[in-house]
Amino acid sequence: MPFIFGQNPQIDSLSNVLQNETDSSIKLELINKIANLEFQNNFEKSIVYARQGVALSEKSKNTHWQPIFYEMQGRIHANLLELDSASFYFTKALKGYQAIENRKGQATTYFKIGWVHKRKGEIEEALKVDLEALKLMESLDDKKGIAGAYSRISEDLNKQGRHNEALEYALKTVELSKKNQFKSELAYAYTSAGDTYMAMGRFQESFRYYDKALNQANTLSFSAFDLINFSNNRANALKRMKKYSEAKKAYESSLAEAEEINYENAIYVITANLGEVNLLLGNYEDALKYQLQTVALQEANNDVSNLTENYDHVSTIYEKLGNLPKALEYQKKARKMRDSTASIESDKAMSKLLTQYETVKKEQTIKNQEAKISQQQKTQILYIAIAALLTLSLIGMFSSMRNIKNKRKKLQTLNLELETKNKQNELLLREIHHRVKNNLELVKSLISLQSAQLEDSATKDAMIASQNRVQSMGIIHQKLYQGTNLGSIEMKDYFLNLSEGILDSFNTEDQVKIECAMDNLELDVDTAVPIGLIVNELLTNALKYAFPDNKKGHIQISLLQNNSDILTLKVVDNGIGKINGIAPKGTGFGSQLIKLLTQQLNGEMHEENTNGTSVLFHFKLHKAA
Repeated sequence: MPFIFGQNPQIDSLSNVLQNETDSSIKLELINKIANLEFQNNFEKSIVYARQGVALSEKSKNTHWQPIFYEMQGRIHANLLELDSASFYFTKALKGYQAIENRKGQATTYFKIGWVHKRKGEIEEALKVDLEALKLMESLDDKKGIAGAYSRISEDLNKQGRHNEALEYALKTVELSKKNQFKSELAYAYTSAGDTYMAMGRFQESFRYYDKALNQANTLSFSAFDLINFSNNRANALKRMKKYSEAKKAYESSLAEAEEINYENAIYVITANLGEVNLLLGNYEDALKYQLQTVALQEANNDVSNLTENYDHVSTIYEKLGNLPKALEYQKKARKMRDSTASIESDKAMSKLLTQYETVKKEQTIKNQEAKISQQQKTQILYIAIAALLTLSLIGMFSSMRNIKNKRKKLQTLNLELETKNKQNELLLREIHHRVKNNLELVKSLISLQSAQLEDSATKDAMIASQNRVQSMGIIHQKLYQGTNLGSIEMKDYFLNLSEGILDSFNTEDQVKIECAMDNLELDVDTAVPIGLIVNELLTNALKYAFPDNKKGHIQISLLQNNSDILTLKVVDNGIGKINGIAPKGTGFGSQLIKLLTQQLNGEMHEENTNGTSVLFHFKLHKAA
């Protein structure tokens, strides 16, 4: 397994030790240290080590380290505003901590799950999990953990408009942190107090606490990410104190630092603040630029926190610029968003949470307001929409990739002065893969939404199969923009992610085990996509038909490249195999797709049905890019 070396002496030293270490427990500890060091400045490198930790802990069946690395992956996805991925890994971490009865790990994971709920505007759920974390910290008599819970509950109460109660919890956090000399936690306690005074309109006191938090963080050498957050808070207080020019200068400095380390979570928060402060200064053109950028990022990441306020700001700016139709358009958006979140803020059940430390999540039903449409019409409309989205996405992807490859070949003949252009193209290619992944996620969500309304089991199975196909392509583009090599995919890691997603969609994680018996192998995207679709179809068929009546089973995937031209793929299961005289189940679309993809790769397919099913492919390929 290759390891990425750091760019400071401490990381380099740990990486050298890691390369020569053979004991899995010591290797996991080293990987954890390196991942945490990288987390301070580089999320992309940190997540590579987190994935290595997951793979090694799963392989060595080390239940102590598994949830720690799941939690770390969730933290990185959260900071990159990939909220669904963050929720997925935090949930896995929580289950892992519960399995080994690690109450401290459960509590810290609850904190992080609460943070995701807040970003999604789910304030009741956030308060619920923060209270669960407080209960666990109290059962451990963990004073520092209790202080952290107080800070988060203060934030939850502020979002509900219960500022006096929020201030009580914030000041309790400050007192507890000072009493026990929790220097790091004290910075966050000061921030909680500053947030509450800000919400109460007491801006001078808010500035005083934010300034204390920033000074405390600087004294303790907090990470660059934390320092940016604290600086942004202090600038907010300056803005509310009507010191607009001073606030604008502070925001611009924080934004430059956030962009330098690609801190996406802070980038659009500070961008929104620059939009507002330029509005207050009368710089309407600059204000509009920043505010539209913020709204676009929030809508793309499904982040509804402060979105109503930002819509209002855009409306006001357009009004100042004399563009009344646009002003009205964004005012309507703000009203719609405000109406959709009002029920959360007014829900009486939230008041009971503080005294009971529990809540019953109310089930909500959505009544169908549209006229009844036949099942066949729904399916046809959905397939047309999916085909259109896939066609547009794939055309755009291949066209853009082809253009960028041509540009990069030409750049190789130029001198060193064009290095800046190379970096710009690399960023553009990452953005293309990111957007293609997002488009495929949208298609997957459309399929999932429609399949939830279907009653016919055969149609629903077809929809789930389509969803898995889209997911197999989406994983490839996600790994392309997250990886260090933009031209190729590491197939073993890809198969592991693909298998995990398919097992989850069929809910067979405890029934069937999937093993990737292969070394690390990188393939170009033009080869990886069809192979990924082939494996997706074979895994789907095996899970649907090879293990009836909840029979436990095992599936093995291997992919080898014996020379530069021949690629060998083998998928074997120990299921019931095919029975002579009985026609295959299903529509046959999956088998037809496999044959077409095999022809596309100049391949041959051989199938055996002894003691299960074994499918072997030989592909004659050009050398990978």
